[in-house]
Amino acid sequence: MSGTTPPAQTTAPAMTPRETLEALSGIILGMFVALLAATITSTSMPLIVSDLGGSQSSYTWVITATLLTQTVSTPLWGKFADLFGRKLLVQIALVITVLSAAAAGLSQNIGTLIAFRGVQGLGAGGLMALATILIADIVSPRERGKYMGIVGGVMAVAQVGAPLLGGVITDSFLGWRWNFFIAVPFAILAIVVLQKTLHLPRTSGRTAKIDYWGAALISLGVAMILVWVTFASAGNYAWLSWQTYVMVGVALASLVGAVLVERVVAEPIIPLRLFQNRTFVLAVIGSVSVGVAMFGTAVFLAQYLQIARGKTPTESGLLTIPMVVGTMLAGVVLGRIISKTGRYKAIMVGGGVVFIGALLGMSTIDVDTSFVLIGVYLFALGISVGALMQNLVLAVQNTLALGDMGSGTAAVAFFRSLGGAVGVSALGAVLATTVKDDILHGLSKLGVATDAMGVGGTVPNIATLPAPVADIVKSAYADGISEIFLIAVPMAVIALVCVALLKEIPLGLRSGIEQALEQTPDLTPEQAQAVAAGGDAPAEGEERTLVAP
Repeated sequence: MSGTTPPAQTTAPAMTPRETLEALSGIILGMFVALLAATITSTSMPLIVSDLGGSQSSYTWVITATLLTQTVSTPLWGKFADLFGRKLLVQIALVITVLSAAAAGLSQNIGTLIAFRGVQGLGAGGLMALATILIADIVSPRERGKYMGIVGGVMAVAQVGAPLLGGVITDSFLGWRWNFFIAVPFAILAIVVLQKTLHLPRTSGRTAKIDYWGAALISLGVAMILVWVTFASAGNYAWLSWQTYVMVGVALASLVGAVLVERVVAEPIIPLRLFQNRTFVLAVIGSVSVGVAMFGTAVFLAQYLQIARGKTPTESGLLTIPMVVGTMLAGVVLGRIISKTGRYKAIMVGGGVVFIGALLGMSTIDVDTSFVLIGVYLFALGISVGALMQNLVLAVQNTLALGDMGSGTAAVAFFRSLGGAVGVSALGAVLATTVKDDILHGLSKLGVATDAMGVGGTVPNIATLPAPVADIVKSAYADGISEIFLIAVPMAVIALVCVALLKEIPLGLRSGIEQALEQTPDLTPEQAQAVAAGGDAPAEGEERTLVAP
């Protein structure tokens, strides 16, 4: 080979559908592993928390810990994706997710379980954010709906199969701990497939400065908000108390400090210029609202099915299939429609309307509600989530500059996870208070002056309770969980308003790599891929180095 300069290219080389699917296979498998590790315990969590002696607040924190670390780490993963090689980051996130999940299976108390679930959230944040960014690199916005439909189908299979598998394992001789171990072989397979199918050049060409101060301040501010909401709602202290003043003060000071830092650093975690983009701002508000309503209600569904209705983990997994089928159909069918027409707003507005209706329906459930009717509500909930979540990201990606693709995509995921974490914390605390008060009131009517049966604080095992007490517990959980669905309705209304205000921009026809080639036609395809990944066009032999600020 000679050392001559490659000829200029004026037309970007498009990947064939087969090449695109091969490149996506490792990404999709990585997402499958992340979802498997995260959702396989969903139907078993009431039994897990009960076996480890956890309370209703502990149940909430098992979920919140994962969402918290996923939330604060997502913008970091997104910024790293704009600075370094995405492939290595995906593999690192995969290892973190699965090893921490396996370690959680060895937990002997609820505190250890919460800690390892928190570590698991770090890896999950990376996998979900990086997968979306990588898809943007190799698929144009117009075609992305079709391929995201495939991704949605795989995710739906994981969401259906994982809880079912978890329920079967829990009900078998293996026990619930094997829910955490089962993802390890899948993770090894995902790493091998990623290595073979995902071929990305290492980005290089400029020195990267990591915004450690911004990351620390954002993490501290978000953590303080979640801790305050959780414990104040649970009645550990009054809303207007010195604890509230301290926590809110620290949170506000941290977030204000983060904004000031982001204004001056060279490589901000969340570039403030993104907030000049109307689509980005509306998508952020909409994502927060969807996160609160979706995560803040769906995570407690297993408790309704197992505690209020007396179903086994396997049965409760089967009963959630309508919601997952709805999500899968929305991803596949609506994704193809978006790819064919290039339009997405009408679908999102329709999804917002259905979202409100589904939550209102779920707010009417009680201990005697027909499972057929519940299935209809859950199917509608799945359809609406499938119409909203990925399309909010798609709308933002369609307006982002190449260098902001990682940060912008991760920022939307960050705010969605933040909404979910706040929703789980707040609604979980409301549920804990409501359930405890109802149970104690019911016991007092039976002539039990205090919680002598031991069901006011810990998550109960219905099978071990006398029939009169079991009826009180079932009614308390049914009423409490229907109430949190009703509380979530206003957030769904906000999401609908946001998508209605979006200015629809026809989806582009070029992937990130193709855009880079068109903007700078003298780049080689490898250099264009580096630019699409957030870097400058690298000179031969140059390397990117990590430098502290």
